[in-house]
Amino acid sequence: MKVLWLQSGGCGGCTQSLLCHEPRPLFDELRDAGIEFVWHPALSLESGDEALAVLTDCAEGRRAFDVLCIEGAMLRGPNGTGRFHLMAGSGRPLTEWVERLAARARYVLAVGSCTAYGGFSASTPGNPLEACGLQYDTDTPGGLLGKTFRSAAGVPVVNIAGCPVHPGWVVDTLEKAAIDGLFATDLDELGRPLLYAEQLVHHGCPRNEFYEFKASATKHSDIGCLMENLGCKGTQAHADCNTRPWNGGGSCLKGGFACIACTEPGFEAPGHAFQQTPKVAGIPIGLPTDMPKAWFVALAALSKSATPKRVRDNAVEDHTVIRPSVRKAGK
Repeated sequence: MKVLWLQSGGCGGCTQSLLCHEPRPLFDELRDAGIEFVWHPALSLESGDEALAVLTDCAEGRRAFDVLCIEGAMLRGPNGTGRFHLMAGSGRPLTEWVERLAARARYVLAVGSCTAYGGFSASTPGNPLEACGLQYDTDTPGGLLGKTFRSAAGVPVVNIAGCPVHPGWVVDTLEKAAIDGLFATDLDELGRPLLYAEQLVHHGCPRNEFYEFKASATKHSDIGCLMENLGCKGTQAHADCNTRPWNGGGSCLKGGFACIACTEPGFEAPGHAFQQTPKVAGIPIGLPTDMPKAWFVALAALSKSATPKRVRDNAVEDHTVIRPSVRKAGK
């Protein structure tokens, strides 16, 4: 399976993340799955006229490719011309290249939340860049390619959302396409692959005992639950970050940082500081995705009344100060 990769309005962080693929080296993993890059701006040898020749041949059908991967937001400005971002040496907007290439691809993958939904480029006040995603403008279907776009395989844009994406999400999606094929049923309501988006970041969180008892951290160094006071959106974000560790064993929560829901549309402009929990009458606005507010309030009150001293005291410390008790045999 041949992959063509372009970068648009973004930081290149998703490519950097991809290079950290584990446990096997990235190129060994892709090679053994029969996947190869036709061209990638950071990983291929061709540059300048040679690179343009590759892209031109792909756009005009003289060179076959299967998957078009785009990294970074689509910059449509000024006034819809796309001329804020020209493909170097071609004089043509990158948006035009993407439209031409997408029409020939078996699958189109939006790599990262910028490409999926517009990301940081689109969240600038007034959006002067006229930035958007490939098939979404934040959470509204449309984007550069339009809500009715389907690739040659009959599939909408595959939104591998994340900021940056986990390397495993990209590799698994490519391997799924190469080995089994990708279908609309493999995607959730926002076009994300279910292979990582069918669960919540909350699942497998190392702080779940504190969450269950609503034993909350009050400052950033505390080991308690980060939802009530410090902005954690792990109960609302679709991803497997805590069951599929980063770089061999890490996750935002394990590192002490609240989940900012980077796989969700509009995460970059929440309207408040990332590590701050907005509340109304003392109740967090952002509740778990499928829990009615009344139930949450009732369960939270019950949980707090039953919180073991060990959990309550440990929650506001930067390390465990009270260990779990050792139960005597037969008790």
